[in-house]
Amino acid sequence: MRVWHMIAPERPLELVDVPEPKPGPGQVLVDIKAAGLCHSDVGFIDGDMAWMLEKMPIVLGHEVAGTICALGEGVNDFAVGDRVGIAGDGLDAPGIVADGGFGQKCIGKVDQLVPIPENVSFEQAAAGTDAGMTSYHAVHTVGGVTKDTRVGIIGLGGLGLTGVKIAVGLEAQVYAAEIDDDLHELGLAAGVEAVVHNAEDLARFELDVIVDFAGARGTTTAAVASVNPSGRVVQVGMAHNEMTLPTQTLVTKQVQLIGSLGGKKQDTAAVYDLMARNLLQILVKTITFDEIPKGLNELRSGKVRGRLVAVAE
Repeated sequence: MRVWHMIAPERPLELVDVPEPKPGPGQVLVDIKAAGLCHSDVGFIDGDMAWMLEKMPIVLGHEVAGTICALGEGVNDFAVGDRVGIAGDGLDAPGIVADGGFGQKCIGKVDQLVPIPENVSFEQAAAGTDAGMTSYHAVHTVGGVTKDTRVGIIGLGGLGLTGVKIAVGLEAQVYAAEIDDDLHELGLAAGVEAVVHNAEDLARFELDVIVDFAGARGTTTAAVASVNPSGRVVQVGMAHNEMTLPTQTLVTKQVQLIGSLGGKKQDTAAVYDLMARNLLQILVKTITFDEIPKGLNELRSGKVRGRLVAVAE
């Protein structure tokens, strides 16, 4: 079968033929129908995040959806033909610890599989395993956003815009900050009450929770300053490795500052439920398998709106 191999950091992906993998005990083989492209994949290739990878060469792609085509020993809860997403838990995901979705088939562990509802497409399901899962985990599981919560979203990129749609689906009151004015209309169309240019301006909306999907210079500082007393700031974005916080403000306002990384299988299942009820549609642009390297270059350039997903031809 054909796969895109990452041989080493700072080298282009190589298209190669490899033997079809065989599922072991507690595993299934998935015929890949859609695989999402993520900024993390760019980080792996560029070397910034390659330390996370368990092996090389490796087939990247940790946002995987498809149909089960073979069962390993002891697999009783799934059958050949089942539509599934593979929801990695933290770093234990295809494309990180084992070969992933930038190929024709890959192995999935039974405890990572999430059934895809019939009315949810493979491309939406693939995006839901990471963009959806990460955003849902940050907004609801960590942020505690529910009906009528007043929540601010910083950054309307792929994750941030998905976070907006999840918060809207949860019937929260949503406000956003985004420095790129061209993205404001996307936020408003997704259900944001108002979009401001600077994160500091979120203060006037009296927010209970702020989720920072940017992590750029000053955004976390602005979130701490802007959230309500005893409010919660959830940090997801890592555009810069360091932040400067106003200690007195953090302490006197008794703000909770919590980091959020990835999510759990249950978060992906919740995302699929929102999709099935037509409460969430992730902004997706589809490409072909052969266009994966080109798509990663587009991500690197910062020109992508929403999420890129490679679909089987």
